[in-house]
Amino acid sequence: MKRLLGRQPLGLLFSSPYLAFVILVFAFPIVYAVWISFHDFFFAAPGAEPDRPFVGLDNYVYAFTNDQVLRSFANVGVFLVINVPLTVVLSLLLASALNRAVHARTFLRVSYYVPYVTASVAVVAVWLFLFSGSGLVNTILGPLAPDPSWLINEQLAMPVIALYVTWKQLGFYILLYLAALQNVPKELYESAATDGAGRIRQFFAVTVPGVRPATLLVLLISTVTGANLFTEPYLLTAGGGPNGASTSPVLMMYQLGIQQGQPDVAAAIGIVLVIGVLVIAFIQNRFVGERES
Repeated sequence: MKRLLGRQPLGLLFSSPYLAFVILVFAFPIVYAVWISFHDFFFAAPGAEPDRPFVGLDNYVYAFTNDQVLRSFANVGVFLVINVPLTVVLSLLLASALNRAVHARTFLRVSYYVPYVTASVAVVAVWLFLFSGSGLVNTILGPLAPDPSWLINEQLAMPVIALYVTWKQLGFYILLYLAALQNVPKELYESAATDGAGRIRQFFAVTVPGVRPATLLVLLISTVTGANLFTEPYLLTAGGGPNGASTSPVLMMYQLGIQQGQPDVAAAIGIVLVIGVLVIAFIQNRFVGERES
């Protein structure tokens, strides 16, 4: 009994509610999604028990011979290439500046955090006003404005969404870096300054290595969040337009699983997406985490 409960059975008691939550909300749905992806699954009336035969990899083959599905993964790849580096660089630079700022420090921190806690629907309305055909951005650019406009342009729709998500979530990552900067010893900056290092040299020699654990965390969270992109293309481009140029895998799962009644194919896409995110996270941890150790 002692082996089963461990040395601290009280700790197991306190952690059991969260463990049950993880199993019910995360583990069980993933296992069930794997089962669905290998069967001919469809929604049925409550109480009905239709036959759902095993079909092997058919759902995966069907999904990834579909040009729209492949394009959705390419779209989210473009999104991540823009969003993740921008998020890391901008949040670190702004956090470093805010950490040094003396005047209006609290006001600036709150200003960056407000977009993150503001409802997406409200903020999307502002961006639609800015980037519509007759919006403020095009008015300022005049003849330099793209035609077709930003969010109805196949080449520009996803980059604009990436910029929007970067801007909206920046406040959260700035707070992570601000917390990490408190753990960087001030003596290191003083030693660097004594050796003649300027602000830029101190940033790369002291700040960047000092917040590397936070950088790994920002990389992981922004990658996972970006891979689950749904709300932004759904609201900004009316469901992934133009012509699927901003459709994400999660949005494709919604369209196939809910709107078109193919939850088995949607589950296959979801499992591949989870595996892809785990691989990217492993690579990030391997390169960034190893440098830390």
